[in-house]
Order: sequence, then C-alpha cells, then structure tokens
Amino acid sequence: MKTIWIITKRELSSFFDSLIAFIIIILFLGFTGFFTWISGSDIFMTGQATLQSFFSISYWTLFFFIPALTMRLIAEEKKTGTIEMLLTKAVTDRQVILGKYFAALILIIIALLFTFPWVITISKLGNLDTGGVICGYLALILMSAAYTSIGLFASSITNNQIVAFLSALFIGLFFHFIFEIIAADMTGSFGRIINYLSVNVHFESLSRGVVDSKDLVYFGSIIYLGLFLTEVSLSKRNAFN
Repeated sequence: MKTIWIITKRELSSFFDSLIAFIIIILFLGFTGFFTWISGSDIFMTGQATLQSFFSISYWTLFFFIPALTMRLIAEEKKTGTIEMLLTKAVTDRQVILGKYFAALILIIIALLFTFPWVITISKLGNLDTGGVICGYLALILMSAAYTSIGLFASSITNNQIVAFLSALFIGLFFHFIFEIIAADMTGSFGRIINYLSVNVHFESLSRGVVDSKDLVYFGSIIYLGLFLTEVSLSKRNAFN
C-alpha cells in the first residue's frame, strides 16, 4: 500500500505541476456553477433548496472531463518510454495502475469538495435534504470512479492521448445513455439487463437519496472490470517486449 501511495502522490504532484489540476478544477467549477446558478435552472429564481440541478450538470460535465484527465496517465508514459523504467522498478503493474487511478480520483474529489460552499448557500434558502445531498455526492464519486477506471483502460491500449480520450468517450457513451435508449425499446429479462447496464439508472437512484446494494455492486463491478482490463493490457504488452 505504501508503494501505491507513493505513486499516487507522484501523479498528483504531476497534475498540479503541469497545471492540469488547476485547469480541471476551474473549468469544472465554471461549467457547473454557471448552469447551476445562472443559466436554465436559476436556483434563486426557483427558490427551492435543492442541488438536483448541480448533480444533473455534473453528471455530464464529469463525463467529458474524466477522459481528458485520464488520457495521459499511461498513454503519455508509453509514448515517452518512461513506462518502461517505471515497470522495471520494484513495483508491480497493479501498483502502478492503482496509484494512477487513485491520483485521478482524488483530484476529482478535490474538485467536488470546492462545491461545498454551494451546499451552505443553498441551505439558506430552505430546508435542504441532507440525505439527498450526501447521496448525490456519493453518486458523483461512484460514477467518477467507474469512468476513471474506463479512462485508465483506454489510456493503456494506446500511446496517443487523443485516441485514449476518444476511446474512453466511446466506451462511456454506452454506459452513459446508449444502453438506456436501447432498453427503452425492449421488454422482458433482456431489456431489464440492458437497462441495468445504464449508469444513469443507478445514478438517478442514488441522487434521489436511495442507497441500494445493486447500485453499489454495479459501480463496483465497472471499477473492477476497468482496472482488471488495464492490468491485462499492460501484462500483454510486457509479454511481447
């Protein structure tokens, strides 16, 4: 675990040293803040003490931001050759993957922490549903964790950051809304299975304040699968070298 944390701190430092962290945080706060407070669902105009508009905007904002954050994690190191030096040290592929994964996820959580003043502000408008807010943030973190694992896998299969970004978006599109669209035209058990694969179904369930084990299992499965495929991708590459 110590090795994983060392790699995590190294990646976090590289995020802040290259200004990527600041850019991601500022853009995230800018996009979500604008659409939450000013455009469309102006909270002050509706007068409702709710963060549902923020959660809905963040659902889409993070979908695009996470691939941009993860695209360089492995692809850049493969392109520059530094992945070779990293993997020949006394660390395993899994430790490298988990270190990079946690670094990206921690940065996303930091960005979400900066929105807490909004919670305080909105609570002044009325009785804010604390349970709903907690579950909403939990839904964002779990969704981010799932898409980060997908983005890490996409970054592991190429040395081109743009290809990694587009690959992560393409895979994410199915989970984000395509599975739900397909399921809408289907009935029976198969339709329910396809609908279960939709991130939106589980995200909405959690953001409404309902913590269901099936939602936790769903996100946990995607996280595990993404990290597992990333490890397989790296191990195959090592086998050929």
